[in-house]
Amino acid sequence: MGKIITKNMEKIYKKIELNAGDSIETAINCLSKFKEGNELAYCTFNGENLYSDIDNLNSAYKKITGKTKSEFDKEITKINLDYEKRKLKHKKVIEKLTKKWIEKGKSILDEKYHEKWVKCVPIRLNDLYEGMELSATLEIIKKLNSGCDLSLAKKLIEKQNHSGMSFALVCSMVKAFCDRGSEFVDYIQLKIK
Repeated sequence: MGKIITKNMEKIYKKIELNAGDSIETAINCLSKFKEGNELAYCTFNGENLYSDIDNLNSAYKKITGKTKSEFDKEITKINLDYEKRKLKHKKVIEKLTKKWIEKGKSILDEKYHEKWVKCVPIRLNDLYEGMELSATLEIIKKLNSGCDLSLAKKLIEKQNHSGMSFALVCSMVKAFCDRGSEFVDYIQLKIK
């Protein structure tokens, strides 16, 4: 039970537990059932308390996102449209980028990796990261091929600001396209533990 003390009286609310992944709409719908029965209930959503007798969909959105439901929806629509525009723009330059990255890879990678690199580049350019990992991989391989210390290569990958997924992808690519790749990945994994 939760308590709220108002100016003249204390209100006692029944706490409602939400499930992971529930939406703001689900929270408000759940609370509205209590409101219909003239019961007081509350739930916590993203650190904000929502109350059956106080909150509606707009006030809940305002508490949680700083925007009303319609403002939030408009922003999400804009973000999605911008994303689609960026993806379309990227798709138009993939052919040109493919040639660029193949040539750049051939200038850094040992010849025995060239054929595999030619197959890899268009796949990477069409994925979620739009080829970001190509640059990151070649930057590390260039250092490793020059004989740098593994600690320097480790610092380099750490400065590249990877997510867990892109970090693993770059490690996998370094391993696949560099003679010292396995040694590098083993060194990183040893230092992480």
